[in-house]
Amino acid sequence: MIESKADYRFYLEADRLAHCQTRRWPRPFVDDTWRFQRLLRKVEYYTNCKRSAFGRAHARFLYVRLHLMERRLGFIVFPNVFGPGLAIPHRGSVMVSPNARVGENCRIHVGAHIGSEVRFDDRAPTIGNNVYIGPGAKLFGDIVIGNDVAIGANAVVTHSFEEPHQTLGGAPARKISGKGTEGLLVRATERLRGVPAKSPTASPHPAD
Repeated sequence: MIESKADYRFYLEADRLAHCQTRRWPRPFVDDTWRFQRLLRKVEYYTNCKRSAFGRAHARFLYVRLHLMERRLGFIVFPNVFGPGLAIPHRGSVMVSPNARVGENCRIHVGAHIGSEVRFDDRAPTIGNNVYIGPGAKLFGDIVIGNDVAIGANAVVTHSFEEPHQTLGGAPARKISGKGTEGLLVRATERLRGVPAKSPTASPHPAD
């Protein structure tokens, strides 16, 4: 969660790296999802850190802008859900419960849905670091997903997979390999903290 100006800057830089961007600023009419994420982080910063009357009022103004941009892009993504290093690479339907909690370096694709349990809005997934969520994947309920888990396209996940380094697929989802997310996403926060890469042969660009 963003709790300071330093956190805010870290999140912005991690998100930029997660999008494999070499430029410093998003391009108008081109980098829509990156622009959305920058606005999302600004909402989080003002909501969490600015307690003055002006700060609260500006946070509400920014949230209205965020909501309008969500409607244009097809997203339902609430503040303070995703950790740093988020990548939403494409516009299109992405729906995430406000009660979900997602760790660092998540890559989430079009058609993905992270939802709460029926009749219990507060029972939503808790997702670890370095998790890839493929196109059309669905995660529901009070479940836990471990670190470095890849969730395949159109998988339906309704129970926990807490073991790290695995790939899930199917409906209902099951473990189909122990590969994990190597080559599927950018470990942006690890780069910023100077953590050595696990494999020198890993692709520098994630798969779409």
